[in-house]
Amino acid sequence: MCGIAGIINFKNREDMLPLLEQMVSLLHHRGPDAKGYYHNGPAGLAHARLSIIDLHTGDQPIFNEDKTVWVVFNGEIFNFPELRNDLQSKGHSFTTETDTEVLVHLYEELGTDMLNELNGQFAFALWDTKKETLLLGRDRVGIRPLFYYLKNDRLLFGSEIKAILIDKTIPRNIDKETLSDVFTCWSAFGTRTAFENVFQIPPGHYAIFSSKGLKIKRYWQLSFGTEISHKNRSIDDWAHDLNLLLTDAAKIRLRADVPVGCYLSGGLDSTYISSLVKNNFNNQLKTFSVAFLEKRFDESEFQRIAVKSLKTDHSYVHSTNKDIAKLFPRVLWHTETPLLRTGPVPLFQLSELVKKNNFKVVLTGEGADELFAGYNIFKEDKVRRFWAKSPDSNLRPKLLKKLYPYIFSGNDNRAKIFLKNFFKKGMGKTSMPFYSHSLRWQNTAALQNFFSKDLRETTGGLSGFCEKFTASLPSEFMSWAPMSRAQYTENTIFMSNYLLSSQGDRMAMGNSVEGRYPFLDHRVIEFACSIPSKYRMNGLNEKFVLKHAAKKIIPKTIIDRPKQPYRAPISESFFDKSAPEYVKELLSENAIHQKGYFDRKKVTRLVDKCIQNKGNLLSERENMAIVGILSTQLLDEMYIKRLGIQE
Repeated sequence: MCGIAGIINFKNREDMLPLLEQMVSLLHHRGPDAKGYYHNGPAGLAHARLSIIDLHTGDQPIFNEDKTVWVVFNGEIFNFPELRNDLQSKGHSFTTETDTEVLVHLYEELGTDMLNELNGQFAFALWDTKKETLLLGRDRVGIRPLFYYLKNDRLLFGSEIKAILIDKTIPRNIDKETLSDVFTCWSAFGTRTAFENVFQIPPGHYAIFSSKGLKIKRYWQLSFGTEISHKNRSIDDWAHDLNLLLTDAAKIRLRADVPVGCYLSGGLDSTYISSLVKNNFNNQLKTFSVAFLEKRFDESEFQRIAVKSLKTDHSYVHSTNKDIAKLFPRVLWHTETPLLRTGPVPLFQLSELVKKNNFKVVLTGEGADELFAGYNIFKEDKVRRFWAKSPDSNLRPKLLKKLYPYIFSGNDNRAKIFLKNFFKKGMGKTSMPFYSHSLRWQNTAALQNFFSKDLRETTGGLSGFCEKFTASLPSEFMSWAPMSRAQYTENTIFMSNYLLSSQGDRMAMGNSVEGRYPFLDHRVIEFACSIPSKYRMNGLNEKFVLKHAAKKIIPKTIIDRPKQPYRAPISESFFDKSAPEYVKELLSENAIHQKGYFDRKKVTRLVDKCIQNKGNLLSERENMAIVGILSTQLLDEMYIKRLGIQE
């Protein structure tokens, strides 16, 4: 894995090298092993390398035989040996053993159609000197990031936004519409980012930049449209084929010239992937996990069960409240976006543990919950739709007990009534495209009450977000099963723009570690989308087909364990006696007023409540508000007030 950056200027010739060097220096964490540059005419490319394949001759930029095509690449092409053999049979000459080199030759053969041939996780920039065009390409689900800024026929691009903002001619401002979106669905939406006029190449898209301008096109679309044609296959057939696909997806993700480990959280997904690797490819597998001191967040018990069963060489790191508060600014420096959760921090610690063990690559279980309906939001959608058919029923709402047994097992009748009333809101509006997520978005958007008056008046709020989302949907979206619609929504917003970014790429690459995701092999994704929804979730039994496929190779205890969403402490981390000084400073009434994003009186009341309760906020929404406000203040401090972080 690496960092890429570059400048294309069709209007004026400029001395690019000094700026390219600055850009790539800010990406050193992504590629500490080597740097490389190309600059000629209107184009400049820069690369920071993390050496994983072809450690000796794979430095970039890489070019074709006559040096008319140049590329800088961030990621992995897992099917590169097969592509290389095919290209050699067609007369192409290779000078390295790296996967990157297939890109220049594949481009010569297929042009932009090359993207359909790639099985990988990638972002790349390819400069064609003859046509004077830049091709920017990004993988199907957005595992690797790619950003750009365009003004007056001059385009800057980079793996991270900080590499773009180092150019002092670019204005630095928080994008207020994105701030509203983050305080609705946890992430930026569409092509926007947290910064004005800095955009991302969307997942499954490519862009062509020439003197005629910038054109962005889609080459891949997440689709659940094939489900109906396969409805007569048995669960055993689906499970068998899924296991074969995942085994191969794991196998090709072990292609590396450095050791490869696995994350092992103690859940079904990571245990399954670790089992496939241990049983089929690597008997000396090294695994890693994070543990918490607080039991409500900790999964150590199940991690121990998985390790005992698999007999892996296992290491873990303890994440404390003090760690979360201390590391939060560094995490924000890497995420480049406000957060509503502290979950990325322990994952940053986990990648740090991997690095300390001299590993550069880990396989993880990301994507399984989104593809096989593993989240409660999918169950909630199913229960509410069933309940809506008989809204006066007293029995149907009792299904909520299966989702939240810890609430219904107690004597807190107020909590039970609140939960019932919460899920009853808007229950009959089942024809809304975003029905599955409407309650969550509405609940999160209530945090916008903390916005300053000026900010509230300049953003679209919840209604504006829902309009944007609806306008972005595929034409066949409403013909899909309700479960598929919910999964599409979760995949394209939460997974691509939050899970794979703030918790994935940024936390691993912050410590020069590459994460690889067998569940997100595009063959697995397309296969999962074709599985009947009744096999993805059977009744309220989530990940039904995945459990069926895994039952012969992982402990039954892991398969049958209650689903525990990954979470980390929030308010108790920032209002402990040992909390860092930046928390008090950035949440002070003066700092809130100066930056202008939030209502200082409302924030002060919330902060006072935290202090009085010693950080033990009762409301989940209050916890989200605290971390959202603090992270926005931090982002402004690090990127708007100055560009940098004080270590």
